[in-house]
Amino acid sequence: MLLTFALLQAITAAPPPAGTPQPPATIFAEPAAMFIAACDANGDGRVTQAELTAGVARSYATAEGAATGSIGYIAYADWEQAWLGDRNALPSPFEVDRDGDNRITLAELQTRFAQFFARFDRDKDGVLTRAELITIRGAPVGDRYGIRKKK
Repeated sequence: MLLTFALLQAITAAPPPAGTPQPPATIFAEPAAMFIAACDANGDGRVTQAELTAGVARSYATAEGAATGSIGYIAYADWEQAWLGDRNALPSPFEVDRDGDNRITLAELQTRFAQFFARFDRDKDGVLTRAELITIRGAPVGDRYGIRKKK
């Protein structure tokens, strides 16, 4: 009996075979969604438009040149790196810079994040929950957990 128990424990504790790929993510968050979640000032797991507006303002103030009232595209890329995780994360400077002057103002950045807020607010209650900030997708057709069938 003890031998059977020991064998069962060894079998269940065995690591996956070498070379087995990790399943692809089916739940993920866009960089903008992660930023919005970080704007939860009171820690209640919910983000209001006011919290987002204040969070965008706080983060924008850290960008080089923000004190002048606008930042260039290089400073915006630095802001993206710090606050969205990558210099090429969305939104791009071209979609934020609505007047096309190659400068980004706080108002332009807040307008773009207000658009994200509206898109993520699926139940239209004016508050974003973590469930609204994640995206769920299925595995590609014919692909189960990253393992394709051999032909």
